[in-house]
Amino acid sequence: MARSTRSAQLETRSSRLRLPIAKKPVFVKIGPGIGLGYRRNQSAGTWVVRVADGRGSNWTKAIGLADDFDSANGASVLDFWQAQGHARLLARKDLTGDEDVVKPITIAQALKSYEQDLKTRGGDAGNVSRVKAHLRPGLRDQAVTLLSSRELRRWRDGLARRLAPATINRTCAAFKAALNLAAEHDPRIINRRDWETGLATLPDAEEPRNVILDEEAIRRLIALAHEQSPEFGLLVEVAAVTGARISQLARLEVQDLQIDDSAPRLMMPTSKKGRGTKRIMRRPVPIPLGLATRLLAAAEDRFPNAPLLQKLSGAAWQKSDHSRPFARAVKAAGLDPAEVSMYALRHSNIVRQLLAGVPIRVVAVNHDTSIPILERVYSRYIGDHADALARGALLDISVPGRSGLGSSG
Repeated sequence: MARSTRSAQLETRSSRLRLPIAKKPVFVKIGPGIGLGYRRNQSAGTWVVRVADGRGSNWTKAIGLADDFDSANGASVLDFWQAQGHARLLARKDLTGDEDVVKPITIAQALKSYEQDLKTRGGDAGNVSRVKAHLRPGLRDQAVTLLSSRELRRWRDGLARRLAPATINRTCAAFKAALNLAAEHDPRIINRRDWETGLATLPDAEEPRNVILDEEAIRRLIALAHEQSPEFGLLVEVAAVTGARISQLARLEVQDLQIDDSAPRLMMPTSKKGRGTKRIMRRPVPIPLGLATRLLAAAEDRFPNAPLLQKLSGAAWQKSDHSRPFARAVKAAGLDPAEVSMYALRHSNIVRQLLAGVPIRVVAVNHDTSIPILERVYSRYIGDHADALARGALLDISVPGRSGLGSSG
């Protein structure tokens, strides 16, 4: 075990508090290539480790608060001797016996690891791209262990100039997930509270602004899509009929089309949305016989595991392949492409089923979502349907009473 280093300036709180407030820490050497620094602040000071990389440079990292005003707890608040131990542990891989200097993971590296983790679990790596797009270079190259809640809060608030509140929350959620993954694999990262505070979600940001199309507009969009190409027409038609996400439609296989003279259906794969590893399952979603017949004709001579919905080139649809042709169809239909996206077909299908009296649990299963999500996002339409059901049972004393509700005597 390394012997502790003495320092008259730093080892007691009284001597530290006599130092002037400054941005630069006061360092003391505690080992070969390792320095422990103390930065005097207006409040409690901060312990900092500095490690030489053997190439003429070094890296630094804040490791905790000094016990200037609060008692040391060995974790977030450290005395001089505890700070030395943390500094040595951070600088060297003591647990593995590897004495090489190890630099803490940067934000860029954390995002890269999270992106790979998403790909392994079948998640949406686009979440990482959203975070990367809004990181300035200085923050991107910063060590995760140096992140502060104030710095992250400034970054989050700066997104308000470019993104909607709901998008800010999704971006921050992906950022936090990447940082949490880094912390799970590195016990030296002890500042989780900084990003939980700095990247906290914005309240009331999820107010839905879903575009709901009437049946005439949807029929017009499907017809215009078929005019562009039969393949694109089938994609839009299946999206409108089932309300499925594009990611689900892209994974449909020929064998997922089950034709019965009275009840054709698609075995719709579940999406990969949500936390953790999701097992892809298939659930039956009813479709009309006319659509089933067109899908069967289009898929003729294909292997059972071939994509059911294909582009004109024969390749499977990818995530954003539909965006431009759908925008053309929207514009030709006299609608605004900035407002109406492919997702409007999903929203419209959900609302149509709710207003038709389909039980909310069935609507949730058919659309691969949950009842709480439906209640939050489509509460207005659920309320309309519930109002119509309840109205038939209202007591109205201006109307002659009905018998059969029970009588006394």
